[in-house]
Amino acid sequence: MHIVFFGPEGSGKGTQAKQLGDKLGVPVLTSGDLVRVAAANDNGLLGEACRQALTSGIYVADAEMFELWNRRLGQPDAAAGWIMDGFPRTRQQAIFLDKKTQQYGYAVDKVLHITLSEEESIRRLLARARPLLPGSSELHDSPERIQRRLASYRRNEQPVLDFYNKLGILVEINGEQPREVVHREIVSKIL
Repeated sequence: MHIVFFGPEGSGKGTQAKQLGDKLGVPVLTSGDLVRVAAANDNGLLGEACRQALTSGIYVADAEMFELWNRRLGQPDAAAGWIMDGFPRTRQQAIFLDKKTQQYGYAVDKVLHITLSEEESIRRLLARARPLLPGSSELHDSPERIQRRLASYRRNEQPVLDFYNKLGILVEINGEQPREVVHREIVSKIL
C-alpha cells in the first residue's frame, strides 16, 4: 500500500506512520528526514536551501522538495509500498506526487487526514522541543517557528483536502483521541 499521512504538526502523524509501517512492513518516508539529511550532507544549492529553511523555521520550497522526492520515489523499494509523512503540504505538491507515482507505475491508495486543534498542536510541539539540527541547542520547535509552520499548513490545508477528496481516497481521523484509539481507527479504515 501507498499511504499519505496529512495533518498539522503535532497531530501524531510520525508516531502513527511508524506504527502502521511496522504493521504493514513498509518503510516510512518523511519530508523532515529528507530535508535534514540534505541539510547535513549536501554541500550544493539543495543542501543550502534545506539549511536555510530549517534555520528560518519555514518549509522547503516546492522546487527543492520535488527534487528530494523525485530522488526518493525513484528508488526501487518505493514501488513495493510506503507510508508518507510530511508530504504533500500544498495542492501543487499533491499534483506532483500523483504524477510521479503514476510515472513509476503505482498510486496513492489512501490519504489519512489526522485532525487536531491548533491549541493542541502548539502544546504538543512545545513539549516535543525538537532541536533545529542534530546536536543543536537551538530549537526547531520554538514558539515563533511553530507559529510560522502552522500558519503555512492552515493556508494550504483545504486545497490539499479537496484534491484528495475528489480522488475519493481521503479518510478523516480524529487526532484528539488517545494514541492507541487513533491507531485502531486508522487500521480499521485501511485494512
